[in-house]
Amino acid sequence: MRVQTTPALSYIGLIIVLLLLAWPADAQSGVVKKSTSGICHAPDSPWYERTKNFQAYDSLQQCLSSGGRLPKGYQPQQQQPDSYERSAFGSWADDDRNCRNTRHELLSSLSTGPVTTSADGCKVLRGRWNDPYTGQIFYAAEDVDVDHIVPLKVAWIVGADKWTDAERRSFSNDTRNLMVVSKTVNRQKGDKNPLAWLPPNQAYQCAYILRYLQVLIIYDLDARHIAAIRELQSATC
Repeated sequence: MRVQTTPALSYIGLIIVLLLLAWPADAQSGVVKKSTSGICHAPDSPWYERTKNFQAYDSLQQCLSSGGRLPKGYQPQQQQPDSYERSAFGSWADDDRNCRNTRHELLSSLSTGPVTTSADGCKVLRGRWNDPYTGQIFYAAEDVDVDHIVPLKVAWIVGADKWTDAERRSFSNDTRNLMVVSKTVNRQKGDKNPLAWLPPNQAYQCAYILRYLQVLIIYDLDARHIAAIRELQSATC
């Protein structure tokens, strides 16, 4: 039976301290804690472990940009530049060389109605897409994104940084990790993992967590992150 929850982010706030402890400690994404008093604690902060109620941010800079501030007397360690680059995962592929890349192949295959294409047939312009993130239906391709359920930046942090370029390109185009969703909501999700973001459609949250978890397992990604998502699944579903 699914547990009745309050809105996703406030609910996760009650359990996130347990979950984030399982997130890779050397990652700079998803580990900065903004306390209820607006203080940003990076992992090297003396008060990091004592901060139990917080909002998670991908980086110290992001936390500060949200209006947070550093603890009094604290000097952050010199951070290495973020090594993640979207280009490391390549672009949409056209492996069957029919002029439709992965995005447009997926728009075509997931449309629940007839599709309209460009004159050359290479791009899908219109169709009918049921967006599980919002529960809404979209008809214009320009209004939807093809989302990576496990964001590429998250994948990089939990193991894809050690893959070859070909392996990363294959992951980026793997339809098991892709979904047609609202462009607006997908931009709100950004690079967040389920510890920090769940679809606004509560009826789909458990299915989303399960699909995310399946991708992690298929690609044998970081065991600590898998454990954290399992904890989230147990608490939410």
